[in-house]
Amino acid sequence: MAALALLAGCAPGPTAGPGEAPPAPAASDPQVAASAAAVAAPPAEPAGPARDWDEYRRRAAERIVAANPGATFDGPMPLQLRSIPVLTVHVRQDGSVRQITVLRAPKSSPQTVQMAMAAVRKAAPFEPVGRLRAPWQFNETFLYNDQLKFQLRSLDVAP
Repeated sequence: MAALALLAGCAPGPTAGPGEAPPAPAASDPQVAASAAAVAAPPAEPAGPARDWDEYRRRAAERIVAANPGATFDGPMPLQLRSIPVLTVHVRQDGSVRQITVLRAPKSSPQTVQMAMAAVRKAAPFEPVGRLRAPWQFNETFLYNDQLKFQLRSLDVAP
């Protein structure tokens, strides 16, 4: 009897015919409705331009992570990191990347410098910087684990 109930729960729901839209999830299931709303809603844009370089750097870091979902890791920082490249990202007034310079190139896994630079370029352009004081640049530290996935120091909230 329990097996039949389990199988009945796995049965496909109503399907759409050719040229028809798929049926909407039942409104009575708040978890399904909330999931559907989260998928449909675009990510929130920042309210106005960054007020200072700290806020700009944080927003840029969030953009880098969002543009590189398969290259990042979540959770606690490992006790020992595989590689820590540090970059300076020079931007033009419109937020496009003018140049990336390397402040720290790791001896272990030197390929992570190119990986970090590619992650920055993939996220560009960043928001315009015209309202911030020159020079228009920010530093970012990439923290790579053993699987060569990164977290950004600008987003690290742990003490």
